[in-house]
Amino acid sequence: MATQAVKVKNEEAQGGIGGELGQKVTGTVQNTREFLHEVRVEMKQVTWPTRDDVVATTGVVIGTVFFFGVFLWLVDMGVQNAVQYVFKLFGV
Repeated sequence: MATQAVKVKNEEAQGGIGGELGQKVTGTVQNTREFLHEVRVEMKQVTWPTRDDVVATTGVVIGTVFFFGVFLWLVDMGVQNAVQYVFKLFGV
């Protein structure tokens, strides 16, 4: 039992079991710092749209959604009427 305690103390002193955890935490912090630095560098290279561009494209999106909403509503009404006609025709 005493020899195991000495082995554990020696491993910890040499960076064994306890040292690995410290290295993992230090590595994780370092990796996170490096990642955030790279994110900042990349975000500086992004070309952001102007307010006018955003307003214009938002208008196009809203108009397109409205158009397809009405179009699909009309198609749905047509299919519904066709199905009702077929049911009346065959007496279902």
